[in-house]
Amino acid sequence: MTGKQVVSTSEAPAAIGPYSQAVKAGDLLFFSGQLALDVASGELVPGGIAEQTEQVMANIGAILKAAGLDYDSVVKTTIYLLDLKDFSVVNEIYGRYFNVDSAPARATIQVAALPKQALVEIEGIARVS
Repeated sequence: MTGKQVVSTSEAPAAIGPYSQAVKAGDLLFFSGQLALDVASGELVPGGIAEQTEQVMANIGAILKAAGLDYDSVVKTTIYLLDLKDFSVVNEIYGRYFNVDSAPARATIQVAALPKQALVEIEGIARVS
């Protein structure tokens, strides 16, 4: 036994490479970076940063649900942005998913490029209770 369990759901986009949607290890769930991919088409949702962020958060929610968790379980995230000028829009949408008194730790980083020419990607760690 490897001490880890792959978590997968058809309610979130399938991995586009050799990685899992999420992995449980001990009392932690590590969810892979989520792009704004539509589950049905596998393509980026139309629109800009707001639409992409909403889809990313929905994809994360589907993975958390598949693991028997919710947004309150998330303890750390990393947000990758193509342009830090989008920070306030992403921050506002992201903030709707977390209780301000128990929001996860977070880092936000501007990157040169993201897969599929996405504008935002979010990965994280959740606590399995």
